[in-house]
Amino acid sequence: MNRRRSNIEIIAEMLKVGENGAGKTELMYSVNMSYAQLQKYLKFLLTHGLVQKVELGNPCVRYHVTDKGAELMKSIDAVLEVLDIEE
Repeated sequence: MNRRRSNIEIIAEMLKVGENGAGKTELMYSVNMSYAQLQKYLKFLLTHGLVQKVELGNPCVRYHVTDKGAELMKSIDAVLEVLDIEE
């Protein structure tokens, strides 16, 4: 079945990739999204405290999932499992 991913599914995928820290390029390719989409979702995740930006030096930046983000990821996984939506 070819269907589009929901915003929630995209956010869950980004949080999974960012569990151990990830840069923008890694997030973009792993989650299969454009740079514009990445910017939009990263802004949302940062604003809501679901990920944190860690600067390792110029220009190296990584994004790590916060405790709040990890809780959200678990909740989303549980909902998707109950609804039987395959990722």
